[in-house]
Amino acid sequence: MKKLIMISFMLLVWASISAASTIGNVVEVSVITDNGRMLPFYQVKSRHNLKKVYAEAVRGDFYRIVVRNKLNRRVGVVIAVDGRNIISGEKSWLKNKERMYILDAYSTNEYSGWRTGQDKINRFYFTDVPDSYAAAFGDESAMGVIAVAAYPEIRHCPQPMYFPHWTKDKTRNEAARDMAAPSALGKSQTMESAGTGYGHEEYSPSYRVEFEPERKAVESILIKYEWRKTLCKMNVINCRRTYQQSYNRIWENDGYVPPPPCCR
Repeated sequence: MKKLIMISFMLLVWASISAASTIGNVVEVSVITDNGRMLPFYQVKSRHNLKKVYAEAVRGDFYRIVVRNKLNRRVGVVIAVDGRNIISGEKSWLKNKERMYILDAYSTNEYSGWRTGQDKINRFYFTDVPDSYAAAFGDESAMGVIAVAAYPEIRHCPQPMYFPHWTKDKTRNEAARDMAAPSALGKSQTMESAGTGYGHEEYSPSYRVEFEPERKAVESILIKYEWRKTLCKMNVINCRRTYQQSYNRIWENDGYVPPPPCCR
C-alpha cells in the first residue's frame, strides 16, 4: 500500500512540473480563452530574466493575455503577438522605447486584442498563419509567439525593490526541465504553425500616463503556441495512442457460473 501511494504522489508531482498555467517571477503571465480554459505551459528554458514555454492553441479560440505585476512599483509591459506590438501594430523588438501598457504595483490586467483606438480593440483568436494579422504585413518572422517584456519604472530616489523569492531547489528543477526538452527545439519551422487573427471589434477604454521605464527588461516571457498535432510531433506533449481495454473474463461476467459449452 505504501508503495502505491508513493507512486501516485510521484505521478502528481511529475504532472505539476510538466505543465503549468502561469509563468514568471517578476510579472506572472497566463493565457485564457473565452471558454475559461487556461492554456497549459510546457517549459523549455528558464533563467531569472528569461522564461520560454510552449502552449497548446485551439483553432478558432478567442483569448486574452493576463499579466500580474508582482513588484511593489509600477511596471511597463511591452507585449508582442506574432512579433507585432499589440498597441502600435508595428514590428516589435521588445525594447523600452516601444508602446507599452502600465501596471500599478501588485495589480493585474487583461489584454484581449489589437488596440485600434483609445477605446477599442480587435480581438485575438488562434488561426492559421495565412489568416493571421502579422502575415497580412508579410511578416512571419516571429509567428506563434506571445512575448511579454517587463520594465519597472525608474525611481530617481532609489528604494529597495522587492523581487519574488525563488529557491535554489526550484532553479535545479528548472534546469532539469531545460535538459529534458531539447528534442522540441528547432523543429517547429518545418511543421504546421499557428497564428493570431484580427477579430471582431470590442469596447476597451484606455488612457495615457507618464512613465519612465528602466533601460533593460527585468524579465522577458516567451510563449510559443502551437496546435496539438504539432506539439505531439515535437514531443512536447505525450500523444501516445490509447488502446481499448480488453475483455476480462473474471471482471465482466458478474460472478455467475456460465453454462457448459454443450448447452450454450
